[in-house]
Amino acid sequence: MTAIVVDGLRKTFGKIAALDGVTFSVEEREIFGLIGPNGAGKTTTLRILSTLLKPTEGSVSIFGHDVVKEDSEVRKFISYLPEDAGAYKNLKGTEYLRFMAEFFASGRDRESMVKRAAELTGLGERLNDKVSTYSKGMMRKLLVARALMMRPRLAVLDEPTSGLDVINAKEVRDTIKRFAKEGTAVLLSSHNMLEVDFLCDRIALIDRGRIVETGEPEELKKKYGAKNIEDVFIEVVS
Repeated sequence: MTAIVVDGLRKTFGKIAALDGVTFSVEEREIFGLIGPNGAGKTTTLRILSTLLKPTEGSVSIFGHDVVKEDSEVRKFISYLPEDAGAYKNLKGTEYLRFMAEFFASGRDRESMVKRAAELTGLGERLNDKVSTYSKGMMRKLLVARALMMRPRLAVLDEPTSGLDVINAKEVRDTIKRFAKEGTAVLLSSHNMLEVDFLCDRIALIDRGRIVETGEPEELKKKYGAKNIEDVFIEVVS
């Protein structure tokens, strides 16, 4: 089943067109990357798909549900991780995960969700410490676990490995791949082109609010005679 269908999406802020006719689709179990320079419209797109912003024109459906007309239904099976997300610093790691799990489950299901999240963080005993004591990398691992613990049908991830070192970033990427194989569709944005190349089944390059190229990483590298996605990115947006 098609997970996301975006058709002619426009979003204006006053006289500024943040999005100008964005169109793309994402299939079930697919990892789809939305990449582009700063200010290209990536975050605006992700926020609309996550029901946090309403489009000016165009339509977005997620597993057949309109994000504007059926926003409450869409929120039941998606999970959104913003780039600038934070957690309640006065809570312990386990307390934060349990608090968030209460929005999605109860009883044994909730405890199972918290246990899954705890394993995903890889933080071990540090989960018993307050979030205020966490490094940026530890915080990010906690938030990625929060985004995936409910096993969403769609995970929208904005810079999922931001602040992580090489080893922890690889662990997070492996986790994302595993969840996709198990049924979660993933839409992600990242400035790390190595990450995009490793993770994504397909990518769309967005520039000045418009999709300027779409395809599989290997297909795009061949098309532009590039050694890597970074070279494709520079060639397309320049």
